[in-house]
Amino acid sequence: MKIKYIWFLACLIGISACNDKEDFDMTEEEVELPAAIPGSADFSNYVALGNSLTAGFTDGALFIAGQNNSLPNILSQQFELVGGGSFTQPLTNDNFGGLALAGNRLPGFDPRLVFGGAGPVPLESLIGPVTVTTDIALNNPAGPFNNLGVPGAKSFHLLAPGYGNLGNLLLGLANPYFIRMTGSTPDASVLQLAVTQAPSFFSLWIGAQDVLGYALSGGDGTDQITPVNGPPGVGFNESYGALIATLTASGAGGVVANIPDVANIPHFTTVPYNPVPLDAGTAAAVNQAYAPYNGGIQAALAALQGTGLFTEEEANARLINFEASATNAVVIEDESLTDLGAINPAFEGLPKIRQATAEDLIVLPASNFIGTLADPNNPLSVNGVAIPLSDKWVLVPSEQVEISDAIIAFNATISSTVNAAGLALVDANALYLQLSNGGITSGKFTLTSNLVTGGAFSLDGIHPTARGYALIANDFMKAIDATYGSNFEASGNLLDLGNYPTNYSPALQ
Repeated sequence: MKIKYIWFLACLIGISACNDKEDFDMTEEEVELPAAIPGSADFSNYVALGNSLTAGFTDGALFIAGQNNSLPNILSQQFELVGGGSFTQPLTNDNFGGLALAGNRLPGFDPRLVFGGAGPVPLESLIGPVTVTTDIALNNPAGPFNNLGVPGAKSFHLLAPGYGNLGNLLLGLANPYFIRMTGSTPDASVLQLAVTQAPSFFSLWIGAQDVLGYALSGGDGTDQITPVNGPPGVGFNESYGALIATLTASGAGGVVANIPDVANIPHFTTVPYNPVPLDAGTAAAVNQAYAPYNGGIQAALAALQGTGLFTEEEANARLINFEASATNAVVIEDESLTDLGAINPAFEGLPKIRQATAEDLIVLPASNFIGTLADPNNPLSVNGVAIPLSDKWVLVPSEQVEISDAIIAFNATISSTVNAAGLALVDANALYLQLSNGGITSGKFTLTSNLVTGGAFSLDGIHPTARGYALIANDFMKAIDATYGSNFEASGNLLDLGNYPTNYSPALQ
């Protein structure tokens, strides 16, 4: 107790040592911040459009706590400081996540992921079965909603009539999340629901899903990249142009963000290309099993050498060899490899496979089965070793180029369209790149793109954590300041990242 008082006395002596009262007055004046102002922006009726990044999706699901920390909800709280109004979201019914239809779970819309001690695991693996209570047929909330973020939506989906009509669900033409928002106007588009509210200010972050669907499926063709050209509702350019033109037709201001490169998010960077440990005996047995395949590749090279149809470089890349090592590369299918059987029937049946390299991106869910047995009764049927990873689990370099080219084209459209409209633009692509190259420091925190430990990305490896959304919200406010003359940054009203969590407890109710 005496130590405390001695410390307090020392503080008083230090204060007394100052020259005079004017020193304190001057210091206070130097740190005094201006009052928050909106500039030329009108935040009184803010509406947000987009996909899962707008909805507040995190940890592989949409749930109440995540929605409360959604990017637009966070922004709306800051907008209240400068004339912003209320902000209504289509909240789910629980913190489990997942969707149901007439009492039955919708396949593919499962409860959230949680941290299981070593990595992401399904919620129910820790707490047991849960009842998903968000039912798109029984208990949809009443709108209108300021947050019109629809998980899974692509650019053209925001223009699509019937995208929120339950009757279109089995036809593959409706989105379960948007069904919850349309109410008595089931055929209204996302854009129509937005403009009906006559927003004074909007945010639009759309386009990531236009390439992400292709990337998440490993480029296997089941979910194609949106074409650059085509009429509104088909091509990205015309769809995006229609969105901006309609949203700004009545003079609304707005802020938009471009599309991050998927190569910078942990869903595609966490699983190493060489995670397979083998002892000498197992490696020898696997190599013996691959000997006929390797022999076929070498025979094909000898037969086709000089024709230009099959190079020595490709042949060497296709030879498979395992070692006694903890870091053997997995075997993958690669559709970009030469179809040798189509060139010469003698080589019919030689699969288009090779071992992965550091240039390949293996999707996060593959970590759940790499190294396991495809046949429990066959100890050599190891996934990623004897059983190649199929196309959907890997983005090979040629597929990455397709994605990168599309993102470059889409972002050029976003930039030119937004600049012509005089809107604020957030370079989310640059922000994500910075997260993957050393991280971003804000206040006491440095966020990186590392899964679990980086703090920026949630357990699905795609969507931000609440802290990550707060980081992005700060960039949104800085862009608004630069375009509209508001002063969120200068007035000290950027967000303290420490006020936002990086994970949610499995016990969250």
